Amino acid sequence: MSSDVPEAPENDPADLNGLWVLIVEDSWALGTSLQKLLESRGANVMGLAATAAEAERLIAQRTPDVALVDINLRRGEQSHALIDRLHDRGIRVVVITGYSGASLPPSKAAAILQKPIREDLLLASLRAGNVQRDRKE
Repeated sequence: MSSDVPEAPENDPADLNGLWVLIVEDSWALGTSLQKLLESRGANVMGLAATAAEAERLIAQRTPDVALVDINLRRGEQSHALIDRLHDRGIRVVVITGYSGASLPPSKAAAILQKPIREDLLLASLRAGNVQRDRKE
């Protein structure tokens, strides 16, 4: 787990208002659960992608503020190259993984969250980016 994930304060249900999120996750059940949670908090979910190619197609339509990205995608695909491309484009990345030994350079991901994902840590990692995004506007 990344140590730069802030503690989760109590926030209102619309605390992610205006945040555009891309979910890159090969588990349909987890992806749709994440989508419902984030939308209930005011985020705009651009879509669900199970592969890097699907993620790239969605990003070509609109640039997200943040991408939730699983390390292991459909048919054994790894997302390391996708994470690099997202980072290079200035898109914040929150990695979600079922493996405790996810190795990424610290600068590539804003947070690394272990599955099963704790809702408070997920929301805190997204809130931190929402505050930073608001400051840039």
